[in-house]
Amino acid sequence: MPANLTPEYFKAEAWYRSAATNDEKVLALEQMLRVMPRHKGTDHLRADLRRKLSKLKDLAAQKKTGRQADIFYIPRTGSAQIAFLGLPNSGKSSILAALTNAKVNVADFPFATGAPVPGMMEFEDVQIQLIDTPPITAEFLAPGQVGTYRNCDVIGIVIDLAANVNEQMTTLLEFLDARQLLISDSTDETDDSGNVLGKRVFCICTKSDIAPDDAFEKVKQLGRDGFEYIEVSFETGENVDKLPEFLFKMCNIIRVYAKPPGEKPDFDEPFTLAAGSTVMDLATAIHRELAEKLKFARIWGTGVYDGQNAQQTHVLHDKDIIELHFS
Repeated sequence: MPANLTPEYFKAEAWYRSAATNDEKVLALEQMLRVMPRHKGTDHLRADLRRKLSKLKDLAAQKKTGRQADIFYIPRTGSAQIAFLGLPNSGKSSILAALTNAKVNVADFPFATGAPVPGMMEFEDVQIQLIDTPPITAEFLAPGQVGTYRNCDVIGIVIDLAANVNEQMTTLLEFLDARQLLISDSTDETDDSGNVLGKRVFCICTKSDIAPDDAFEKVKQLGRDGFEYIEVSFETGENVDKLPEFLFKMCNIIRVYAKPPGEKPDFDEPFTLAAGSTVMDLATAIHRELAEKLKFARIWGTGVYDGQNAQQTHVLHDKDIIELHFS
């Protein structure tokens, strides 16, 4: 009986064949099994894929102890982590050089960055971690590099407006799609282990000072629904001062200031939460066990009067001040 495999299966199979690490192969095999039609024609293939998956998971378990450090795993610090993705000379290193104190190699020749380089960007009272990564091409990807994007919060596509924007966007979107790194209707929210797959993606367009007049509009036409865009020039400084606020917004987080009863709010170290978080989410972030004893809260901020009582389900906004009362 013919297998009648779907385009989604062949897409996952291509991901498996191009995977450079066992972790990526596991994800690809799980996706192949997930989208494979269930009938007698696929029984043998399904059994073969399950054997491969089992061997890879056993191998991962054996290597768990005493394995070498993964240079592409960047521990998350700050309020959020953004990893940049681009072709050679797209301007990723220039972003870090302009916004952080990281020691990056800004050069006009390709592949100047050989390993991920993290740096901390400050926006008002929060810190956001930015990661410069080695460039990719349609034919080349550093082994293990996918792990950097798998672990970050948001992915920033970097496009050189002075180069072929169609080739760049096509290559980057194919890379993201093939590895289920882009949130879409066809990408599961998590893998079988509960790890988040799809990421939010935005686009920084560089070298606006030497770009064709229609380059920025072409990029927006080539991108996906929901993408946000900004064009910058590190030569003229165009929009560079707007980048920190833009990147903060792309992280989809809010700042909340805690106010102990009878005291002033603590404006030095805000709590950062995902946009859409509630009063109870804040209480849990402060102390999970103590949150169970939350009695009521008072709030100063968006859409409320000062000191208004707030329910546990009240949705918080950026720069709200919250006074929690426990029983």
